[in-house]
Amino acid sequence: MLVYRTFSPFTGFQVAKAGTVHSSHPLLQEPRDGATMYRVSDTVRSMHNQDGGIVLDVRQGQMFNLNFVGSRILELLKSGSPESVIVDEISRKFGVRRDIAEKDVHEFLQNLKKCQLVEEQESGVAV
Repeated sequence: MLVYRTFSPFTGFQVAKAGTVHSSHPLLQEPRDGATMYRVSDTVRSMHNQDGGIVLDVRQGQMFNLNFVGSRILELLKSGSPESVIVDEISRKFGVRRDIAEKDVHEFLQNLKKCQLVEEQESGVAV
């Protein structure tokens, strides 16, 4: 049974119970001054493909389905990219105005934080 939560349609964030998997991304970026950094929780496992991603929080026993944009954001987070770099990448890759990408990425990151999939950390702290 799939349980849906209301999140930005841009990221396609959905919630379900149960799941599996893991992945990482090789892209490493330097944070800009004052850039917000997030660390993906150690209890999160994810798998990404051309259709999006599946995220499992083994601690909470919850599975999250992501569309391609949400999956790309999570991959960038796992690689250590700060929020500002993620916004730039999403804006460029998907042809979205930067202000729209910034709002949607921030909202998506706040939802990941609320679901305890990521935690905010000071920039300059190693991930």
